[in-house]
Amino acid sequence: MLTVCKVAEGEGGIAVLEGEPREPGPGEVMIEVTAAGICGTDMQIYYWAPRMARRMTLPRVLGHEACGRVVSVGPDVASPKVGDFVSLESHVFCGTCRPCRLGNAHLCENTTYPGINFDGGFAEYVTVPSQICWVNPPDLPFRVAAMMEPFGISVHATLAGSGVAGKTVLINGCGPIGLMNIAAARALGALRVIACDLNPLRLKTSETMGADRAVQADEDDLQSIVRDMTNGSGVDVAIEYSGSEAGFNACFEALAKGGDFRLVGAPPKPIPVDFTYWLLKCPSMQNIHGRRIWDSWQKAADLVASGAVDIGPIHSHDVPLSEGARGFELIREGKAVKPLLVP
Repeated sequence: MLTVCKVAEGEGGIAVLEGEPREPGPGEVMIEVTAAGICGTDMQIYYWAPRMARRMTLPRVLGHEACGRVVSVGPDVASPKVGDFVSLESHVFCGTCRPCRLGNAHLCENTTYPGINFDGGFAEYVTVPSQICWVNPPDLPFRVAAMMEPFGISVHATLAGSGVAGKTVLINGCGPIGLMNIAAARALGALRVIACDLNPLRLKTSETMGADRAVQADEDDLQSIVRDMTNGSGVDVAIEYSGSEAGFNACFEALAKGGDFRLVGAPPKPIPVDFTYWLLKCPSMQNIHGRRIWDSWQKAADLVASGAVDIGPIHSHDVPLSEGARGFELIREGKAVKPLLVP
């Protein structure tokens, strides 16, 4: 079978290799992959960010946003069943550590990931623990099913803290999950949604997803726009996806006193913070890591099934596995929103 792998340290190092499917062992299933999305984590691997380099051995089949049909199950697997159409949760959780026992499996102390710790979904077949399979309706479009994992992050961010109902929300960073967050916030009752990014393609898509105002970060005055749209009060909720120091500070500056600051994008290096200023503004801060398992998934599935959210416009390209490296280049060049690798 064809696989798309990280084969060399440093920037790039993406290659298409031949591989063999692995038969499922106890508690595992084999999936015939229908589609798999390239995400921000895969791009960190592409650029060989230090936190990825520390935990990976190469070569590694990449990919954790995937969907497909179950073709084989190992011993002791009750669900899913052969023939089920599933999407993958990327956090393989232990179920026994303290966070897991407290209902916070997304914060498992022993988490491992497909495409990082073991071979992932950029392949014709992938074998994974059955515990990370979410069974979809059989008629769910595969391009949507491949994006349910990142959509769950946006649902988690939307519902965290005080939620968004009746609030003005700033989404800073309009990558795929930020764009999904616009739609989720709109569906879950946000009064106004402001989107901010540097990429014109992403900003155009933000309007399709329901943003009231798309702000070009390097040309428009975000703070002036926020003041104008909120009668000088600031936004009730600021959700930061860019991972940049400038984005972090812009979100804080735009926030109303006592508002919600929700951090999703991981800064690549420490950011200096003036906590005296923070105490004066007194925001609540929520750190968003993955999805709540399986709470976020159920709510995300309900939003899609009801038609309240259409994440289809996020998909921008289908790329065959044989051209897998091209998907990474499309993102690097700012020409794609969400490319899917399709066997």
